Amino acid sequence: MDSLAIASLASLWDRVFGDQPDPDMWVVIATLVAALAAIVPQGVWRISRNAITIAHEGGHGLIALLTGRQLTGIRLHSDTSGLTVSRGKPHGLGMILTAAAGYTAPPLLGLGGAALLAAGHITLLLWLATALLVAMLVMIRNAYGALTVVLTGGAFLLVSWLAGPQVQAAFAYAVVWFLLVGGVRPAFELQAKRMRGGAGDSDADQLSRLTHVPAGLWLFLFHAVSLCSLIGGGRWLLEV
Repeated sequence: MDSLAIASLASLWDRVFGDQPDPDMWVVIATLVAALAAIVPQGVWRISRNAITIAHEGGHGLIALLTGRQLTGIRLHSDTSGLTVSRGKPHGLGMILTAAAGYTAPPLLGLGGAALLAAGHITLLLWLATALLVAMLVMIRNAYGALTVVLTGGAFLLVSWLAGPQVQAAFAYAVVWFLLVGGVRPAFELQAKRMRGGAGDSDADQLSRLTHVPAGLWLFLFHAVSLCSLIGGGRWLLEV
């Protein structure tokens, strides 16, 4: 390998794994406001919730693989619902962890992203997100889901390759704020549906049947994970 190739690899390594400067506080606050604007209004949320669904179903899929289940496919629908199908024992720890991973995945991903940003690894976060989306695309089994993941992954790829440091930082902070804040709302939506007698086959109800623990306690776990992730991740993001 010649010296030019070695220098190029060293430059790429430094670009991905090196530290990037923290953005100004006004950027952190502005990206939080932008995330809230994508989450709070109901009309906007109907569209932006697709990104939370990607993380939700991706969480199911990742934990299914890590617990030894066979992941057969993921579907994302235009109503922001999704379905992840895996094969294996219909009970046991692997199935429980897989079912519990959906509502907890977005806030936990946001918490992990906040940790990377607090350490100055902005570009690494963007590359990791792109890699996860590419891996998820392989398992998508419907056209709408493939389009959604391609567009999302394309945005990450363009920003990580073409944008300058300030744009990368703003994009990364906006994404992490969106996962942290947006990860809170679905559990409250599920709670509201269950109070109206709906969502009888929700993740919380499936977990209740698997564990004989009331669905309300699983819903409490979803709330606890999302709110604690928001508090912890928010503190990291604001300590720039």
